[in-house]
Amino acid sequence: MRWVWMSGLLALVLSAAITVYLWPLSPGVLALQFAWSPRTFGEIIHLWPPEDLERYRRHLVVDHVLLLSYAAFGWLLATRTRAFEPLGRAGRAFARVCLPLAAAFDAAENAFHAWLTEVPRFDTPLTYLLSTACSSLKWALLFVFAALLLWACARGED
Repeated sequence: MRWVWMSGLLALVLSAAITVYLWPLSPGVLALQFAWSPRTFGEIIHLWPPEDLERYRRHLVVDHVLLLSYAAFGWLLATRTRAFEPLGRAGRAFARVCLPLAAAFDAAENAFHAWLTEVPRFDTPLTYLLSTACSSLKWALLFVFAALLLWACARGED
């Protein structure tokens, strides 16, 4: 149980620290994560001064630690506790892989963003689409995990 708490606390602290670190960026990081086209992505990047772009690129290293910590938390919560027991076998199985899968999409999104922010690459529209798809899937899985946890808690009270 200690590892569940440690991984969850690490994910929470890193998430808060990254949020504070990236707060000055305007438009914010979410706008970049959902920039489907080279034009939209480029417009956001060009609104940032060079030091803000460098700030964003530097955060990617710490973001990898964050995604590892939330992947571990999700796996450990689903395998070492009874939190998802009310969901049945299929629900527990999905809860087990939900955050690790979100982390895999997050890692892919980070790789795309590191490459796309290195130099202008407006001739690869599919790359922007794939990057945003990874971001969308990551966020969807994070929300689904939270919904599963809330549902399990609600069903467990019956």
